[in-house]
Amino acid sequence: MPTALITGASRGIGEATAKLFAKAGWDLLLIARTERSLDSLAAELVQSGITVRYKSLDLSDSASIKPGVQELLAQDLCPSVLINNAGVAWTGELLSMPLEEWQWLLQMNLTSVFQMCAVVVPHMREKGGLVINVSSHAANNAFPQWAGYCVTKSALSTFTKCLAVEERKNSIRACTLTLGSVNTTLWDADSVQSNFDRNSMLSAGQAASALLYLAEQPSSQIIEDITLMPAHGAF
Repeated sequence: MPTALITGASRGIGEATAKLFAKAGWDLLLIARTERSLDSLAAELVQSGITVRYKSLDLSDSASIKPGVQELLAQDLCPSVLINNAGVAWTGELLSMPLEEWQWLLQMNLTSVFQMCAVVVPHMREKGGLVINVSSHAANNAFPQWAGYCVTKSALSTFTKCLAVEERKNSIRACTLTLGSVNTTLWDADSVQSNFDRNSMLSAGQAASALLYLAEQPSSQIIEDITLMPAHGAF
């Protein structure tokens, strides 16, 4: 069976993706902050007859990522697909943003992705693999109050392109899923203030379907990016 490693797996897009991949017969390696949520999700997923391994990790803690991921990979599954889904947002005036919030946003949306790839990709090189980074249309647009988020997602898109070029010789492909607004718990976070119509947003299931589509592409080709937007044009 193919195996996918998913970050931010216990809720939102990550949870929907784990459930859809399990239904499609994928074995799973899951990372999220809350062990209780991972326990519950894994118990549900194994009912599909797949193998699930998981690790509780806070990706905002840079020092914990390498040893935590190494511990997960030391178990009996090696991912053929890495989905860097975990991410956060912060809203407010750019130059009023506290430094610690800026650094937290960079760590979660960019640096943790670099760290995940640095640990996981070497394990994938022998048989080849795919890295999918979940990005946002904020990578290509400037939105007032969302500048920090825009910067991190723009950098993530460039990181993905550079990774793809460097790892091509190792049979590693890299791509992005670029999303418009998705109705997840991100909008409930204390760091986000918005009044967008969540009923007009994409669902987590729609994002998960796009991720499965990317993951199931043959190794002889690469879809460099899929951009999925709500039909109503919601942010």
